[in-house]
Amino acid sequence: MDIRVLGDGPADPFLSAADLLATEYDLEYPVHVEIREDPDERTWAAHYEDHHVLNISRQAATSAMARQFALHELSHMVRNEEAHPSHTQPTEEALFLALAGRTVERRRIAHCYQIANHLKDIYADDITIDVAPADRLVQFFESQVASSLADRPAPAPRPDSVRASPAADPDITAVNAAFALAMVERHDLVDANHRLYDLAHAAAKDAPGVSLDSFKDRFRSLAADPTASDYRKTLVDLTREYATATASQAAD
Repeated sequence: MDIRVLGDGPADPFLSAADLLATEYDLEYPVHVEIREDPDERTWAAHYEDHHVLNISRQAATSAMARQFALHELSHMVRNEEAHPSHTQPTEEALFLALAGRTVERRRIAHCYQIANHLKDIYADDITIDVAPADRLVQFFESQVASSLADRPAPAPRPDSVRASPAADPDITAVNAAFALAMVERHDLVDANHRLYDLAHAAAKDAPGVSLDSFKDRFRSLAADPTASDYRKTLVDLTREYATATASQAAD
């Protein structure tokens, strides 16, 4: 596996992640690691005809999670080279099918893109969990849900009040919590007393229009090797369920 770290930055997390991945998987094309200064961008993968690019912020590249982040993005690259439906299905097409004829707020559409990314992440992390210990991944899920809960808006002082703060949206926070629970249950990573369950239930209480259990079960039960048609249907159904539930809640 050809890993090339471009620019000034640590190489060890990326080489270590590649070594872990190589125990079970391989990449045909080389990986260029681009370390960027913007801390808010964290990590993402890009795919080209003859190589992949792993983009990562310097803050993430020098953090304790650097190897885990790198392994996650390498796993996305494996799925891309496999032409797995989760990584070949155009999100825009699925959202058009799901939301055609409906009026949906722009921020809800952004949430639907996040749900689509969760599906991709599940299939990527099926690989990461297959080749590496998941302790830090579980801790990451826990910290992300806890952080969103801490950033939730205060209750409105009047029924007709409108929240204007940029605080975490309770509806997508509940979906994110469902995703986290789905991953730990899909791979049997924690017991029923883990703090993540308490955090997820708190998120669900803040979003009564979103069914935590429904999203969790759908995420957890994703088929390992779906057909393109089955995957498209799953994505359409999930985004439609979210848009319908949140639209109904807003109307109430």
